[in-house]
Amino acid sequence: MTRTANTYGSPSYEGRLRVHEGDDAGSKRPENGSDRARAPFYSTNALTRKDPAVSHAITRLPSRRHFKSRSGRSLQFTSLGFGSAPLGNLYRALNNEQARLTLEAAWQHGVRYYDTAPLYGYGLAETRVGSFLREQQRDDYLLSTKVGRLLKRCAPEQRDGIGKFFEVPSREVIYDYSYDGVMRSLEASFERLGADRIDIVLCHDIDIFTHGSAEASAQRTREFLDGGVRALSDLRSQGVVAAIGIGVNEWQVSETVARNTDVDLFLLAGRYTLLEQESLDSFLPLCMKKDMGVIIGGPFNSGILATGPKPGAYFNYGPASPDILKRVAAIEAVCRAHQVALRDAALQFPLMHPAVVSVIPGAITPAELQGNVESMQTPIPAQLWSDLRTEGLLRPDAPVVENMQV
Repeated sequence: MTRTANTYGSPSYEGRLRVHEGDDAGSKRPENGSDRARAPFYSTNALTRKDPAVSHAITRLPSRRHFKSRSGRSLQFTSLGFGSAPLGNLYRALNNEQARLTLEAAWQHGVRYYDTAPLYGYGLAETRVGSFLREQQRDDYLLSTKVGRLLKRCAPEQRDGIGKFFEVPSREVIYDYSYDGVMRSLEASFERLGADRIDIVLCHDIDIFTHGSAEASAQRTREFLDGGVRALSDLRSQGVVAAIGIGVNEWQVSETVARNTDVDLFLLAGRYTLLEQESLDSFLPLCMKKDMGVIIGGPFNSGILATGPKPGAYFNYGPASPDILKRVAAIEAVCRAHQVALRDAALQFPLMHPAVVSVIPGAITPAELQGNVESMQTPIPAQLWSDLRTEGLLRPDAPVVENMQV
């Protein structure tokens, strides 16, 4: 396998991951009154440009990335994907019309990768996403869902997710990462989605965050490695799905799975962001070595990288500590010095790593979706990343555009 330079100038592998410039509808920015210079969402792969309004090098992210799974099938990700947890009435209730308007806005803006899971509203998000996508041409988008949770009907007062998911079906979660459990979970997802094809299936939440302890996580991981991953591999080899992997909140368990299996993809929530880069220690280099792709969820670390270090800001699903608030304030100061919004830098940063195929922030409303698109369009000076490094706010080994020899 030949080692080459990728779009961002960091070493990559000439193999399964590709980038190319997009040419779909949606390349023009909606008129919203902003006077901030922006690049098209479907932009070229050029690393720098000369612009009368921008006198220094600026980031140019590819609009789409091609990934070839071990099944031999080529998957075309949009750099900006759609995370559907909010459509499962996470933290607030949405009606079906509100959810559909947000999905329509995503489609109109050129988003073509949609991720969902049984957990999100206990089937509600899958139902809403599936209802919308059934009206689109099937080859025009990628769809992923997750396995490992079986949903059982129960009394309303006994349901899971009270206080977190609102106005959702009354369901009790049964974790099952065995061979049969994965098969049953996926069959139920096919029915809720109303789909004939699911492109990517991910084992969901075998991490400490979900199961409460390292011991419990290790037990669930072993259950998956002994059974569930065989089910996913069989589904891939039979052509039922194109790619397989896991979706978790921690890079450590992702590394365990990467070392012990031949999965294709990892959906990693919040662990490679402008605020956190520990996954560079060993996990992301391992993904590069094994030609495994990474989808980044939670790019705002539960909110603080979108809202800034305001009182009550959330980090990793809870109130941010004083140390986190201080660090984010320092990052925001560097962004402000370059006239770049913190959220814009946060959304684009993960995509500069060559293993990353897409970033999938959530959106509740069309306005939030448009904000995500605009964050992807914002020109970011290469000097911003350099200044973050100089201030000790960004790891020296984090791939950034300034590494490229133009």
